Amino acid sequence: MTRKRTGRWSARGGLRGWGGVTGMAVACAVTASLTLLPLSHGGADAFGGDASGPGTAQAVQTRADDCTDPEASLPPKSDSGPNIEKIRQRGKLIAGVDQNSFSWGYRNPAADKGKDKLEGFDIDLVRAIAENILGDRDAVIYRAIPTNQRIAALENDKVDVVVRTMTINCSRLKQVSFSTAYFQAGQQVLAPKDSTITGFDKSLTGKRVCTAEGSTAYEALEKQSFGAVFKDPHDGTEADEDRLTVPNQLDCLVRLQLGEVDAIVTDNALAAGQAAQDPAVELKDDKPFTTEYYGVATKRGANDLVARVNQVLVDYRKGGANSRWMQSYRNWLEDGLPGISAPPAPKYRSN
Repeated sequence: MTRKRTGRWSARGGLRGWGGVTGMAVACAVTASLTLLPLSHGGADAFGGDASGPGTAQAVQTRADDCTDPEASLPPKSDSGPNIEKIRQRGKLIAGVDQNSFSWGYRNPAADKGKDKLEGFDIDLVRAIAENILGDRDAVIYRAIPTNQRIAALENDKVDVVVRTMTINCSRLKQVSFSTAYFQAGQQVLAPKDSTITGFDKSLTGKRVCTAEGSTAYEALEKQSFGAVFKDPHDGTEADEDRLTVPNQLDCLVRLQLGEVDAIVTDNALAAGQAAQDPAVELKDDKPFTTEYYGVATKRGANDLVARVNQVLVDYRKGGANSRWMQSYRNWLEDGLPGISAPPAPKYRSN
Protein backbone atom coordinates (compact mmCIF):
# COMPACT_ATOMS: atom_id res chain seq x y z
CA MET A 1 0.00 0.00 0.00
CA THR A 2 1.35 3.42 -0.94
CA ARG A 3 1.61 6.15 1.64
CA LYS A 4 1.01 9.71 0.49
CA ARG A 5 4.07 11.90 0.78
CA THR A 6 2.21 14.86 2.26
CA GLY A 7 1.15 12.74 5.20
CA ARG A 8 4.54 11.23 5.81
CA TRP A 9 6.76 14.26 5.43
CA SER A 10 5.05 16.14 8.21
CA ALA A 11 8.17 18.12 9.02
CA ARG A 12 7.97 19.86 5.67
CA GLY A 13 5.97 22.71 7.16
CA GLY A 14 8.92 23.50 9.40
CA LEU A 15 11.11 24.03 6.36
CA ARG A 16 8.84 26.44 4.57
CA GLY A 17 10.05 29.99 4.09
CA TRP A 18 13.37 31.30 2.85
CA GLY A 19 15.27 30.79 6.07
CA GLY A 20 14.18 27.19 6.67
CA VAL A 21 14.69 26.03 3.13
CA THR A 22 18.01 27.83 2.86
CA GLY A 23 19.24 26.03 5.94
CA MET A 24 18.21 22.66 4.53
CA ALA A 25 19.63 23.48 1.10
CA VAL A 26 22.98 24.60 2.49
CA ALA A 27 23.30 21.43 4.56
CA CYS A 28 22.42 19.24 1.60
CA ALA A 29 24.73 21.10 -0.76
CA VAL A 30 27.67 20.72 1.60
CA THR A 31 27.01 17.01 1.97
CA ALA A 32 26.63 16.50 -1.77
CA SER A 33 29.99 18.14 -2.44
CA LEU A 34 31.61 14.97 -1.06
CA THR A 35 31.99 13.09 -4.31
CA LEU A 36 30.74 9.49 -4.34
CA LEU A 37 29.83 9.52 -0.69
CA PRO A 38 28.38 6.12 0.35
CA LEU A 39 24.87 6.54 1.67
CA SER A 40 22.87 4.46 4.09
CA HIS A 41 20.37 1.92 2.90
CA GLY A 42 16.70 2.69 3.35
CA GLY A 43 13.67 0.53 2.81
CA ALA A 44 10.26 1.44 1.43
CA ASP A 45 7.01 -0.42 0.97
CA ALA A 46 6.79 -2.83 -1.95
CA PHE A 47 4.43 -1.85 -4.73
CA GLY A 48 1.78 -3.92 -6.43
CA GLY A 49 0.28 -4.17 -9.91
CA ASP A 50 0.81 -6.74 -12.62
CA ALA A 51 -1.62 -6.00 -15.44
CA SER A 52 -0.56 -4.67 -18.81
CA GLY A 53 0.75 -1.13 -18.72
CA PRO A 54 -0.25 1.95 -20.73
CA GLY A 55 1.23 2.79 -24.10
CA THR A 56 2.69 0.59 -26.77
CA ALA A 57 6.40 0.00 -27.17
CA GLN A 58 7.82 1.32 -30.43
CA ALA A 59 10.54 -0.36 -32.47
CA VAL A 60 12.87 2.12 -34.12
CA GLN A 61 14.97 1.14 -37.13
CA THR A 62 18.31 2.59 -36.12
CA ARG A 63 21.79 1.72 -34.97
CA ALA A 64 23.01 2.91 -31.61
CA ASP A 65 25.71 5.05 -33.21
CA ASP A 66 23.26 6.83 -35.54
CA CYS A 67 21.33 8.48 -32.68
CA THR A 68 18.35 9.51 -34.75
CA ASP A 69 16.14 8.72 -31.76
CA PRO A 70 18.14 8.79 -28.52
CA GLU A 71 15.27 7.40 -26.40
CA ALA A 72 15.33 4.11 -28.37
CA SER A 73 17.12 1.52 -26.23
CA LEU A 74 17.87 -2.19 -26.31
CA PRO A 75 14.96 -4.65 -26.14
CA PRO A 76 14.24 -5.93 -22.61
CA LYS A 77 15.78 -9.22 -21.52
CA SER A 78 16.06 -11.16 -18.30
CA ASP A 79 19.31 -12.84 -19.39
CA SER A 80 22.50 -12.61 -17.39
CA GLY A 81 25.84 -11.32 -18.62
CA PRO A 82 29.20 -10.03 -17.36
CA ASN A 83 27.82 -6.88 -15.74
CA ILE A 84 24.91 -8.69 -14.12
CA GLU A 85 27.25 -11.38 -12.80
CA LYS A 86 29.60 -8.78 -11.33
CA ILE A 87 26.69 -7.32 -9.37
CA ARG A 88 25.58 -10.76 -8.21
CA GLN A 89 29.05 -11.76 -7.08
CA ARG A 90 29.35 -8.53 -5.13
CA GLY A 91 25.91 -9.03 -3.63
CA LYS A 92 25.10 -5.34 -3.93
CA LEU A 93 23.98 -2.97 -6.66
CA ILE A 94 26.03 0.24 -6.58
CA ALA A 95 23.80 3.15 -7.60
CA GLY A 96 24.74 6.76 -8.23
CA VAL A 97 21.93 8.94 -6.90
CA ASP A 98 21.10 12.37 -5.60
CA GLN A 99 20.55 12.94 -1.90
CA ASN A 100 19.24 16.50 -1.96
CA SER A 101 16.52 16.61 -4.65
CA PHE A 102 13.21 16.71 -2.84
CA SER A 103 10.85 13.92 -3.97
CA TRP A 104 13.48 12.34 -6.26
CA GLY A 105 16.42 11.36 -4.06
CA TYR A 106 16.78 13.00 -0.65
CA ARG A 107 17.41 12.27 2.99
CA ASN A 108 14.24 12.57 5.04
CA PRO A 109 15.02 13.27 8.71
CA ALA A 110 11.33 12.73 9.53
CA ALA A 111 11.17 9.25 7.96
CA ASP A 112 8.94 6.67 9.59
CA LYS A 113 11.75 4.14 9.94
CA GLY A 114 15.31 4.93 10.90
CA LYS A 115 17.10 8.26 10.70
CA ASP A 116 17.86 10.20 7.54
CA LYS A 117 16.24 7.62 5.29
CA LEU A 118 16.96 8.01 1.59
CA GLU A 119 13.68 8.41 -0.29
CA GLY A 120 12.17 9.52 -3.57
CA PHE A 121 10.96 8.51 -7.01
CA ASP A 122 14.46 7.64 -8.27
CA ILE A 123 15.20 5.67 -5.10
CA ASP A 124 12.10 3.53 -5.62
CA LEU A 125 13.38 2.62 -9.08
CA VAL A 126 16.85 1.75 -7.78
CA ARG A 127 15.26 -0.64 -5.30
CA ALA A 128 13.20 -2.27 -8.04
CA ILE A 129 16.40 -2.91 -10.05
CA ALA A 130 18.13 -4.42 -7.01
CA GLU A 131 15.12 -6.61 -6.29
CA ASN A 132 15.11 -7.94 -9.85
CA ILE A 133 18.84 -8.72 -10.03
CA LEU A 134 19.55 -9.72 -6.42
CA GLY A 135 16.16 -10.63 -5.00
CA ASP A 136 16.54 -7.98 -2.31
CA ARG A 137 15.36 -4.40 -2.81
CA ASP A 138 17.65 -3.21 -0.01
CA ALA A 139 20.82 -4.78 -1.47
CA VAL A 140 22.06 -1.38 -2.62
CA ILE A 141 25.11 0.76 -1.98
CA TYR A 142 24.09 4.36 -2.68
CA ARG A 143 26.68 6.88 -3.75
CA ALA A 144 25.85 10.58 -3.86
CA ILE A 145 27.09 12.06 -7.12
CA PRO A 146 27.13 15.74 -8.12
CA THR A 147 25.42 16.56 -11.40
CA ASN A 148 28.72 17.17 -13.16
CA GLN A 149 30.20 13.78 -12.18
CA ARG A 150 27.46 11.36 -13.23
CA ILE A 151 29.22 10.28 -16.41
CA ALA A 152 32.66 10.10 -14.80
CA ALA A 153 31.30 7.81 -12.08
CA LEU A 154 30.19 5.31 -14.72
CA GLU A 155 33.31 5.61 -16.85
CA ASN A 156 35.52 4.99 -13.81
CA ASP A 157 33.45 2.01 -12.57
CA LYS A 158 32.47 3.75 -9.36
CA VAL A 159 28.81 2.80 -9.85
CA ASP A 160 26.80 0.23 -11.82
CA VAL A 161 23.93 2.57 -12.65
CA VAL A 162 23.08 6.23 -12.32
CA VAL A 163 19.46 6.93 -11.44
CA ARG A 164 19.55 10.66 -10.93
CA THR A 165 17.10 12.61 -13.12
CA MET A 166 19.53 12.18 -16.02
CA THR A 167 18.29 13.28 -19.44
CA ILE A 168 18.84 10.96 -22.39
CA ASN A 169 20.41 12.74 -25.38
CA CYS A 170 22.73 12.04 -28.29
CA SER A 171 25.70 13.80 -26.73
CA ARG A 172 25.59 11.65 -23.61
CA LEU A 173 25.07 8.46 -25.62
CA LYS A 174 28.62 8.91 -26.88
CA GLN A 175 29.79 8.38 -23.29
CA VAL A 176 27.21 6.17 -21.55
CA SER A 177 24.33 3.82 -22.36
CA PHE A 178 20.72 4.44 -21.36
CA SER A 179 17.63 2.45 -20.57
CA THR A 180 14.29 3.35 -22.06
CA ALA A 181 12.76 6.55 -20.72
CA TYR A 182 11.18 6.35 -17.29
CA PHE A 183 10.02 9.98 -16.96
CA GLN A 184 9.23 12.93 -19.21
CA ALA A 185 10.41 16.34 -18.05
CA GLY A 186 11.45 19.68 -19.52
CA GLN A 187 13.39 22.86 -18.77
CA GLN A 188 11.64 25.68 -16.96
CA VAL A 189 12.53 28.88 -15.12
CA LEU A 190 12.33 29.06 -11.32
CA ALA A 191 12.31 32.52 -9.75
CA PRO A 192 10.81 34.42 -6.82
CA LYS A 193 7.10 35.04 -7.13
CA ASP A 194 7.59 38.81 -7.02
CA SER A 195 10.24 38.74 -9.76
CA THR A 196 9.72 40.56 -13.06
CA ILE A 197 10.91 37.40 -14.81
CA THR A 198 7.99 35.82 -16.64
CA GLY A 199 9.63 32.75 -18.14
CA PHE A 200 12.19 31.68 -20.72
CA ASP A 201 11.88 34.91 -22.65
CA LYS A 202 13.19 38.47 -22.93
CA SER A 203 12.46 39.09 -19.27
CA LEU A 204 15.75 37.25 -18.61
CA THR A 205 17.79 40.01 -20.29
CA GLY A 206 20.56 41.12 -17.95
CA LYS A 207 19.44 38.71 -15.22
CA ARG A 208 21.86 36.36 -13.46
CA VAL A 209 20.76 32.79 -14.16
CA CYS A 210 22.17 29.77 -12.35
CA THR A 211 22.51 26.25 -13.77
CA ALA A 212 24.28 23.06 -12.74
CA GLU A 213 27.49 22.03 -14.47
CA GLY A 214 26.95 19.28 -17.02
CA SER A 215 23.20 19.93 -17.15
CA THR A 216 20.93 20.20 -20.16
CA ALA A 217 19.77 23.54 -18.72
CA TYR A 218 23.20 25.02 -19.42
CA GLU A 219 23.07 23.63 -22.97
CA ALA A 220 19.65 25.22 -23.46
CA LEU A 221 21.00 28.63 -22.41
CA GLU A 222 23.94 28.24 -24.77
CA LYS A 223 21.46 27.89 -27.62
CA GLN A 224 19.23 30.78 -26.53
CA SER A 225 19.91 32.97 -23.52
CA PHE A 226 17.73 36.06 -24.21
CA GLY A 227 20.64 38.16 -22.94
CA ALA A 228 20.81 36.42 -19.56
CA VAL A 229 24.13 36.29 -17.73
CA PHE A 230 24.80 32.58 -17.15
CA LYS A 231 28.48 31.92 -17.93
CA ASP A 232 31.32 32.26 -15.44
CA PRO A 233 34.39 34.19 -16.65
CA HIS A 234 36.71 31.23 -15.86
CA ASP A 235 39.58 33.61 -15.26
CA GLY A 236 39.82 33.05 -11.54
CA THR A 237 38.31 36.42 -10.69
CA GLU A 238 34.90 35.28 -9.48
CA ALA A 239 34.30 34.38 -5.86
CA ASP A 240 32.43 31.18 -5.02
CA GLU A 241 29.26 33.13 -4.28
CA ASP A 242 29.44 34.75 -7.73
CA ARG A 243 29.51 31.48 -9.68
CA LEU A 244 26.59 30.88 -11.98
CA THR A 245 27.44 27.28 -12.91
CA VAL A 246 27.61 25.06 -9.85
CA PRO A 247 28.29 21.35 -9.14
CA ASN A 248 24.77 20.58 -7.93
CA GLN A 249 21.39 21.91 -8.91
CA LEU A 250 20.51 22.57 -5.27
CA ASP A 251 23.45 24.98 -5.06
CA CYS A 252 21.47 27.21 -7.43
CA LEU A 253 18.56 27.30 -5.00
CA VAL A 254 20.88 28.47 -2.23
CA ARG A 255 22.14 31.30 -4.44
CA LEU A 256 18.61 32.28 -5.42
CA GLN A 257 17.48 32.42 -1.81
CA LEU A 258 20.50 34.50 -0.83
CA GLY A 259 19.86 36.94 -3.68
CA GLU A 260 23.09 36.05 -5.48
CA VAL A 261 21.23 35.09 -8.66
CA ASP A 262 17.89 36.16 -10.11
CA ALA A 263 16.63 32.87 -11.50
CA ILE A 264 17.37 29.20 -12.08
CA VAL A 265 16.91 27.20 -15.25
CA THR A 266 16.46 23.52 -14.48
CA ASP A 267 14.21 20.53 -15.08
CA ASN A 268 10.64 21.31 -14.13
CA ALA A 269 10.55 18.00 -12.26
CA LEU A 270 13.30 19.20 -9.91
CA ALA A 271 12.06 22.78 -9.72
CA ALA A 272 8.58 21.61 -8.72
CA GLY A 273 10.08 19.92 -5.67
CA GLN A 274 11.85 23.12 -4.70
CA ALA A 275 8.74 25.23 -5.20
CA ALA A 276 6.81 22.79 -3.02
CA GLN A 277 9.19 23.54 -0.15
CA ASP A 278 9.21 27.32 -0.40
CA PRO A 279 6.18 29.56 -0.99
CA ALA A 280 8.40 32.43 -2.11
CA VAL A 281 9.48 30.81 -5.40
CA GLU A 282 7.53 29.49 -8.37
CA LEU A 283 7.84 27.98 -11.83
CA LYS A 284 7.44 30.62 -14.50
CA ASP A 285 5.44 29.98 -17.69
CA ASP A 286 2.68 27.40 -17.87
CA LYS A 287 4.83 24.61 -19.30
CA PRO A 288 8.46 23.67 -20.01
CA PHE A 289 10.18 25.03 -23.10
CA THR A 290 11.87 21.68 -23.88
CA THR A 291 10.84 18.02 -23.81
CA GLU A 292 13.33 15.66 -22.22
CA TYR A 293 13.30 12.09 -20.95
CA TYR A 294 15.09 10.61 -17.97
CA GLY A 295 16.82 7.25 -18.32
CA VAL A 296 18.85 4.90 -16.15
CA ALA A 297 22.46 5.32 -17.25
CA THR A 298 25.09 2.56 -17.32
CA LYS A 299 28.65 2.35 -18.52
CA ARG A 300 28.74 2.52 -22.32
CA GLY A 301 28.41 -0.94 -23.81
CA ALA A 302 27.01 -2.62 -20.69
CA ASN A 303 24.32 -4.15 -22.88
CA ASP A 304 23.32 -6.97 -20.56
CA LEU A 305 22.64 -4.51 -17.75
CA VAL A 306 20.76 -2.09 -20.03
CA ALA A 307 18.51 -4.89 -21.32
CA ARG A 308 17.90 -6.10 -17.76
CA VAL A 309 16.97 -2.61 -16.56
CA ASN A 310 14.61 -2.33 -19.52
CA GLN A 311 12.93 -5.54 -18.36
CA VAL A 312 12.61 -4.06 -14.88
CA LEU A 313 10.93 -1.02 -16.43
CA VAL A 314 8.52 -3.23 -18.40
CA ASP A 315 7.39 -4.77 -15.12
CA TYR A 316 7.45 -1.38 -13.36
CA ARG A 317 5.02 0.11 -15.90
CA LYS A 318 2.54 -2.79 -15.78
CA GLY A 319 -0.75 -2.41 -14.02
CA GLY A 320 -2.20 0.84 -15.30
CA ALA A 321 -3.23 3.07 -12.41
CA ASN A 322 -1.98 0.43 -9.97
CA SER A 323 1.45 0.00 -11.54
CA ARG A 324 4.47 0.45 -9.35
CA TRP A 325 5.41 3.45 -11.51
CA MET A 326 2.06 5.17 -10.86
CA GLN A 327 2.14 4.37 -7.17
CA SER A 328 5.60 5.89 -6.86
CA TYR A 329 4.45 8.92 -8.87
CA ARG A 330 1.46 9.47 -6.59
CA ASN A 331 3.63 9.06 -3.52
CA TRP A 332 6.37 11.50 -4.49
CA LEU A 333 5.54 13.69 -7.47
CA GLU A 334 1.81 14.20 -7.94
CA ASP A 335 1.57 17.21 -5.61
CA GLY A 336 4.13 19.21 -7.56
CA LEU A 337 3.54 17.70 -11.02
CA PRO A 338 -0.17 16.87 -11.18
CA GLY A 339 -2.02 15.42 -14.16
CA ILE A 340 0.33 12.62 -15.23
CA SER A 341 -1.71 9.51 -16.03
CA ALA A 342 0.97 7.13 -17.31
CA PRO A 343 4.73 6.73 -17.73
CA PRO A 344 6.30 7.40 -21.13
CA ALA A 345 5.94 4.45 -23.50
CA PRO A 346 9.27 2.71 -24.19
CA LYS A 347 11.04 2.79 -27.54
CA TYR A 348 13.33 -0.01 -28.63
CA ARG A 349 15.96 -0.36 -31.29
CA SER A 350 15.29 -3.14 -33.77
CA ASN A 351 18.98 -3.78 -34.45
